[in-house]
Amino acid sequence: MALGLVGAVVGGVAGHYAGHHGLLGAAAGCVIGQHEAKKHAREQAERVLKGALDAGYTFLDTAAVYGLGHNERLVGEVLKDRRDEFVLASKCGMTDGETRDLNGSPARLKRTCDESLARLGVEVIDLYYLHRWDKRVPIEDSVGALADLVQAGKIKSIGLSEVSAPTLRKAHAVHQIAALQTEYSLFSREIEGSILPACRELGVSFVAYSPLGRGFLTGRIRSAGELDEADFRRTSPRFAGDNFTTNWRIVQVVEQVAVETGATPAQIALAWLLAQSGDIVPIPGTRRGERVEENVGGDAVELSTSQLDRLNAIEPPVGDRYADMTPLNR
Repeated sequence: MALGLVGAVVGGVAGHYAGHHGLLGAAAGCVIGQHEAKKHAREQAERVLKGALDAGYTFLDTAAVYGLGHNERLVGEVLKDRRDEFVLASKCGMTDGETRDLNGSPARLKRTCDESLARLGVEVIDLYYLHRWDKRVPIEDSVGALADLVQAGKIKSIGLSEVSAPTLRKAHAVHQIAALQTEYSLFSREIEGSILPACRELGVSFVAYSPLGRGFLTGRIRSAGELDEADFRRTSPRFAGDNFTTNWRIVQVVEQVAVETGATPAQIALAWLLAQSGDIVPIPGTRRGERVEENVGGDAVELSTSQLDRLNAIEPPVGDRYADMTPLNR
């Protein structure tokens, strides 16, 4: 989600959270590279984060692996005086201290939580995800460790990310799962087959990351050649070669609807997600203040039945989401 950077992502959400209904604010966020320590980058990040709260955003999503601790520190430092204004989510299971390491052992998850609490400067995290399931550890053991953290008062609720419907059910049998986070957009609808129905069956909120299709649905990327050499999307099969050209048909439909409604393509993509149901929570990220305002505008877009039908009829994209799909939805 850091789009090729070893960076930090913060996102806001709108919709349904941890079993509680109510508008939490349309999604916004900040991405800042681990090595972008220059003063202007810090000031930009502060403007985006504070501006998001000023605009009514009340949910921020981060992770220990984003910037290997940098992002959690950023959120903790910048928003320490506004902690009561937003729901805070973070993730574990992909770090060892401040190095990257997939490990879902109970001891590691509990230690990571303590480290995240310290970096964030808080006593409790509202929603704490297992970022990826480490298949060397039974999901019941990893979720059991998170349940211990709930009991200890260090986290309020448990989330999972990129797991299959059967794994979600196993986890939910150990402890209530408040939210499942997985990629979902007009550019990625695989979860509609079994994962989203399982969430609804169990009463689990669905948090959609990359709801703008990693920027593809905005129409601002006209060719893969425009991306920086280090950009993560260059490794994505959906952005590669002829796949990019073939997938452009998706953007064309989104742009047509945007013209009809007077909205931007990004706002149409978000409005489509929000129109699916009240349990879909999109969390786009951005490092630009103007995108914060643009994204929140998606909540005000009303799509007609015919427009929704046209968007729903879009054929799936060509190519996998990642070059290596083995860690996902298992």
